Amino acid sequence: MATISKFFGELTFSKKVMNEKLSKGVYNKLLSTIDSGEPLDQSIAGDVAHAMKEWAIENGATHFTHWFQPQRGGTAEKHDAFISYDKNGDIVERLSARQLIQSEPDASSFPSGGMRSTFEARGYTAWDPTSPAFLLETGETKTLVIPSVFLSWTGDVLDIKTPLLRSLKAVSDAALRLQRLLGNKKVSKIKVFGGPEQEYFLFAKELYASRPDMLICGRTLFGAAPAKGQQMEDHYFGAIKSNVLEFMENFDKELYRRGIPAKTRHNEVSPNQFEIAPLYEEVNLSIDHNLQLMDILKKVADEHDMVAVLHEKPLGGVNGSGKHFNLSIGDNTGANYFDPSGTPQDNIIFLLSLAAVMLGVDKFGGLLRGSVADAGNDHRLGANEAPPAIMSVYLGEYLEALMNEIEGLGKITDKKISEIYLGLKDLPKVAKDTSDRNRTSPLAFTGNKFEFRAVGSSHNCAEAATILNMIIAYGYNKIADRMQDSSNKTNAKSKAFEVLEKVLKETRRVRFEGNNYDSKWHREAAKRGLPNTKNTPVALELFLEKDAIKLYEDMGVLSERELHSKVEIKLEAYNKTKNIEFKTAINIAKTLVMPAVLKNIALFGGANSAVKSAGIKSGAVAADLKILDKVYADIKSGMNSLKKEIDACEKQITELKKAKAYASSGVAALDKLRVAVDTAEELVADELWPMAKYQELLLVL
Repeated sequence: MATISKFFGELTFSKKVMNEKLSKGVYNKLLSTIDSGEPLDQSIAGDVAHAMKEWAIENGATHFTHWFQPQRGGTAEKHDAFISYDKNGDIVERLSARQLIQSEPDASSFPSGGMRSTFEARGYTAWDPTSPAFLLETGETKTLVIPSVFLSWTGDVLDIKTPLLRSLKAVSDAALRLQRLLGNKKVSKIKVFGGPEQEYFLFAKELYASRPDMLICGRTLFGAAPAKGQQMEDHYFGAIKSNVLEFMENFDKELYRRGIPAKTRHNEVSPNQFEIAPLYEEVNLSIDHNLQLMDILKKVADEHDMVAVLHEKPLGGVNGSGKHFNLSIGDNTGANYFDPSGTPQDNIIFLLSLAAVMLGVDKFGGLLRGSVADAGNDHRLGANEAPPAIMSVYLGEYLEALMNEIEGLGKITDKKISEIYLGLKDLPKVAKDTSDRNRTSPLAFTGNKFEFRAVGSSHNCAEAATILNMIIAYGYNKIADRMQDSSNKTNAKSKAFEVLEKVLKETRRVRFEGNNYDSKWHREAAKRGLPNTKNTPVALELFLEKDAIKLYEDMGVLSERELHSKVEIKLEAYNKTKNIEFKTAINIAKTLVMPAVLKNIALFGGANSAVKSAGIKSGAVAADLKILDKVYADIKSGMNSLKKEIDACEKQITELKKAKAYASSGVAALDKLRVAVDTAEELVADELWPMAKYQELLLVL
């Protein structure tokens, strides 16, 4: 690979390219929107569109597309050629201001959660200028990609990006309000930063193709435990195989060309599992980059005769994949509100920001769980590679002790405040040494940011970021309200510490420093009244509670109608996923597994007859034959039970009732069938088994 800085961002319409292609006046106006959050001056749209088009054509592009994030998951795009008629009727290449700002894809086939009829097809995409346009490259084909939001013709939200952008405004307004109460007039813009650490599996393409369950469902529905899985713990941070390193090098290069700052790569816990982590960026851009990363990952893997899998639990019995999502809040002065600075005037916003997080988690921890709820992540949450469904906050030994100290101060005096500040002067080096020692916590303070560890590997991090922004904004607003209502008339800092002391006492239940996997914590969490929503339908119900609806509406993120639609879409996706998995399991058992068992029964039957013909008195072969016959019967029984459960689930009246049925009796029926199939795998001759086994999937690449 050449020097990274030489080609970094060559496929991106970056600030450097904008500065070259746009006039100074247009560039500065566009920059004020990108960097300072000023409303877009639409008078510059024509110049920007022309410059984008010229740059794209120079680099070989023939089409453009508005790139958006529908609620079905993933991304979506509709390509249009640059061609248009001029006044003489001749073909010319053109990208107009209107084409840049707005497009009209057919919205009828995107899920709407009942907000509109199927025949009401119109939907609009609108340019998001804060995320740079880029070139999509497939072989010799290049397309100009314009990041966009997606909404219906009635103005209802149809995507995942719009709520994120609205939540950014909510947290900005709340943080600015608190800063003004603290007397800080220098802050004019709040910035939220993100960094998703992406885990993924790689499998040999030929082995992957032998598994219909992986091809259709993205995960294995069956698979006996291998003799060697991850129990030796020799893969984590181990030496990277040469062919994988070649893939990673190519992968990194393609990311760099698109301006995506990939920083870290390493082996993960399970064999054939890996991780890539970026440098942090403003959160909207970091999420757009992660969505691109997931797409590029699959394409580059394919070029190396591998398949990249982002399902949260592609194999049972070994680690699944998540996406640790790191988030911090700062402002235009360069301050990071989660950085425990040694400067007294900065420490107060740090402490209040911690308090805001805890207020938000205490009130709306269930929404955090709901933000990562889907069929794939249900397999992972609570296992040894992921936090449990109970949402708690880990601060680390030093900060926890500091919180306890503040909590027990009683009446605040100038002397006590001074003593606290003296203690905090050592906070940067102490906190950064003692934080992030609890890998089981769902929301952990990690030195100068919070790391939310419950996000699934296939997820759009915008879902989690939106909730985090909203609950932090809620916390900031509650603190500001109390400061304004405080009877303490001395000064803002005294008011802040008075509020802080009360908040820490009120939110103590969400602070937990121990082992989140321990059953004792589950019992303790129940005593504390913390929700433990173990599956998707139960988690999604929490979005429709009155307080949750009020939060979304007060923050201006989603209306009650849009929120109901969002939940309905997620429930439909869950039910369809389960239905597909169950039908695929039946099909595999019937057309692949049972014939393999029958072939082995025929072999044993022939062997048993041969033994008898030879006059040998032995019951061993006959006993093995009976075992195979029983397994065959168990598979057939399991298939019939699963068929009945599918019918029973589909007869449920509402999507919620259907989802609850799939999550309980449906999953139990699939588990029963899996036990029988996995038993057969351990008995049937290797040459007769119709699919790649776990041992091959984990060790061959």
